[in-house]
Amino acid sequence: MNGTDTPAGARAAYRSGAVMPTSGHASGFTQANLVILPRDWAWDMLLFGQRNPQPVPLLDVTEPGSPHTELAPGADLRTDLPLYRVWRDGQLAEELPDISGLWREDLVSFLIGCSFSFERALLDAGVPVRNIEQGRNVAMFRTNRACRPAGRLSGELVVSMRPVPAALVPTAVQVTGRMPQVHGAPVHVGDPAGLGIADLGTPDFGEPIEFEDGDVPVFWACGVTPQAALMASRPPFAITHAPGHMFVTDVPDAVYRHP
Repeated sequence: MNGTDTPAGARAAYRSGAVMPTSGHASGFTQANLVILPRDWAWDMLLFGQRNPQPVPLLDVTEPGSPHTELAPGADLRTDLPLYRVWRDGQLAEELPDISGLWREDLVSFLIGCSFSFERALLDAGVPVRNIEQGRNVAMFRTNRACRPAGRLSGELVVSMRPVPAALVPTAVQVTGRMPQVHGAPVHVGDPAGLGIADLGTPDFGEPIEFEDGDVPVFWACGVTPQAALMASRPPFAITHAPGHMFVTDVPDAVYRHP
């Protein structure tokens, strides 16, 4: 996609007002989920990530009041994502392409690994990524699995789902299992009812993905899980990325690939 094939180009496009899911952008570079909370809630979030490392793999935590991260020197977390969500008392208050006007000196930003970062590795291994093929945001679902609570934060696991040809499921498991900092191996393969999901055609976040003949659903822990925790735990104020609209870092995906 023009202008979004490099991390700096992608961030510049979003800063200029382009609003679009980031899957497939700056291929080969790590993408991150974003959660921003007041300092009073930062310990709870840090502990929630430590206790739930598969859905909440922490890549960086900023100093209070800093909109900058070492994952992309010079980038600005207030402007360089395509779309943000603003939460008040656990309710989605608004979606904005720029949060500069809401910035406060007590805000702490958490950058969390994202499954978009292993899509390049899947493609390199010959595993098709249907959401990229179809130009859609990945499908994400709430599950019946509870995360381990941490302080005031609790909530259910959220998963992303990708259809994978049955013969390539072992490859997908092996490839993503070598990348635990961007969610790692799947948490479930096959019948969605095993996760309490009733209908793959109606995701809770993102867009439905069409299956090809021979595909089976494969589910990975998802960085939208903290948003479910925010809804359940109702902090007075929080900001997150909009699902599928990530922060594109300067870190190559290969940095997070284990041999």
